[in-house]
Amino acid sequence: MKFTVDKHEKYILIKLNESKLNSLVTPQLKSELILINTEGQRNIILDLSQVKFADSSGLSSLLVGHRLCKNAEGSFIMAGLNEAVSRLVTISQLDNVLTVVPTCEEAIDLIFMEEIEKELKREVK
Repeated sequence: MKFTVDKHEKYILIKLNESKLNSLVTPQLKSELILINTEGQRNIILDLSQVKFADSSGLSSLLVGHRLCKNAEGSFIMAGLNEAVSRLVTISQLDNVLTVVPTCEEAIDLIFMEEIEKELKREVK
């Protein structure tokens, strides 16, 4: 699996440099997501702008990322979905569960807004 990892203080950006998110790529992606999560990172942005095709095992890896971040009280955001992948997410009704934004910049903004909200809620308590 070809990917790049860009670590920041509040989030990690993973850019998948594959054209397919299928059963060949999924095990490596899942293990990378688990590794990142066990290192203490709770906010993950997955850039899927290079992905042209996804199947059910690909969706499964996205749900793993979502679950890991949710359990860590963080966010799992997907960015840059092409039409075919976006359609698959919608057909499988995962658009109600997963957070999808058009660009990585919007995903970064969303992470920072959610972090500010969490800090404000902690201050109120």
